[in-house]
This record gives sequence, structure tokens and C-alpha cells, in this order.
Amino acid sequence: MANITAAQVKQLRDMTDSPMMECKKALVEAEGDMDLAVDILRKNGLAAAAKKAGRATNEGAIGAYVSENGTLGAIVEVACETDFVGSNPTFTGFAAKLAQHVAETEPASVEELLASKMDGETVEAALTELIHIIGENMKITRFAVRKPEHGGVSTYIHMGGKIGVIVEFSFEKPETATTDAFKTFAHDVAMQVAATAPICAVREDVPAETVEHEKSIYMAQAAESGKPEAIQEKMAVGRLEKFYKGVVLNEQEFIKDSSLTIAKYAEQVSKEAGDTIAVRGFDRLARGEA
Repeated sequence: MANITAAQVKQLRDMTDSPMMECKKALVEAEGDMDLAVDILRKNGLAAAAKKAGRATNEGAIGAYVSENGTLGAIVEVACETDFVGSNPTFTGFAAKLAQHVAETEPASVEELLASKMDGETVEAALTELIHIIGENMKITRFAVRKPEHGGVSTYIHMGGKIGVIVEFSFEKPETATTDAFKTFAHDVAMQVAATAPICAVREDVPAETVEHEKSIYMAQAAESGKPEAIQEKMAVGRLEKFYKGVVLNEQEFIKDSSLTIAKYAEQVSKEAGDTIAVRGFDRLARGEA
């Protein structure tokens, strides 16, 4: 039997909002496996949706860039030691400039980005110089570039750089990117991604292992009802549909108007713009998260 510590019990309780004794029982049953213990609590109907735990505490900022014609964009995370530096205009200005460089050069990795030239010197040299000027350790942690063949992009920076989002849209007419209707819609969708942290834009992009994992939880919950298997299956499928509506961007309720989903909102804007607009994908970087 695994030796379960008080710290493990507290961690599980913080992650799930479940009673302490139930957390201990789940950890014992799971032999100390935290992820398995969360599943046990969920199957028993005791756990709230598991909170993300163990987030990195790095400070920093996320910079964003979108080209003038709205068809190319990037976001990049630059980490530092303190929140004070993370909000320093020199630091945030560097992050924004770096985002433009990332968009225009499309590096394959952080290492390639560091070795690339920006204003006549390598990005690594520019970062080292900034470290010397500000007097705090810094590093470029990750980035995302979006360049749709037929469509546009929108970015949104939340809480002074704590969360950065870039969303990719498809449409047929190049002029759609510059219409007020699209710009408002694109901004709203980027804000939605920042606020709700969906998994993906469309149902088909939800990883198969995630779907199977969730369905196994719902089947176990339905089995507790004692109802016939056919009913249990329907119960599980119903819960899976609810799961999709929570994590798939296009199926989420629009936070500014609950009578609309994001997909329905896209249909409305398409009619207004005289084009077919759809949300195709996004990247969401939350500062300090892996």
C-alpha cells in the first residue's frame, strides 16, 4: 500500500474541491497516482471539474502582432523574474517587437528564433542586452504563428500580458478582413478564448484519447444509476455533448449573448459581410503555463 502524505491529500483537495477523507480514500485506491485519484473522485460524483495544479510561477508578458491586412499574426511569451519587470514598458515593448519578428520569420523553434537576426543582431544578443539593461534574468519560452491561406487572424492580450490569444478565421474575400463587422467579431472571439480556455475550435479536433477518457468517466457515473445499459449509454452520450459545448469554441455559448453559440455568431456576421466566415483554430498562451 502506498504511503499517502498529508501534502498529497491537500493537493488533491485543492484540485477537486472534494472532502478531505474522500481524497485520502481515492489516493489510497489509486496507490498515490494523482491523475487516477481525480478520476476515482469524478466517477464517484465527488469531484468538481479538476483545477489545474502546479502552475509555474514565472513572471513575464505575452506580446502580440497582427499585420496591417489582418492575414498574418503571432503571439510570443517572454518570461522574467518579477511582476514589476513583466509590466515594464521596455520589457513589454520587446515582447511586442519580438511577436512581429516571429510572424515575419516563422521560426520552427525557440532555438531557431534565438539564432535569427532582428535589427542586425541575433534575438539572443538582443535578449542578453535587455537582461543587462534591466538586471533580471529572462527567457523566451514559446510562441505561435497563424497565417491562413484564405482568411484572417485576430489577437487579444488580457490582464497586461498574462494571457495572449491568436485566432484564425477562414473566409473567401480578402476585403472581409478589413470590415468593421469582422473586426468586431474577431475581437469578440479572441476575448472568448481568453475567458473560457477552450480545448479547440471544432469538435473534430478534440483528441480521441480525451473523448474516450471523458466517456469512460460518464459511463462509470451512469452505471451508478442502476438503469438499463441502453439508458446508461444515452446518459453518457448526453454528458459528452455537454462536455463538447464547454470545451469546443464553436459550440460554446457566446459570453456576451447566451442566445448565440460562436458558430451561430459567425453565421450572423457572414450574412452581414456577404462572405462565409468560420473560426478555424487558435492558440492561447497563459503566462507561466507549460
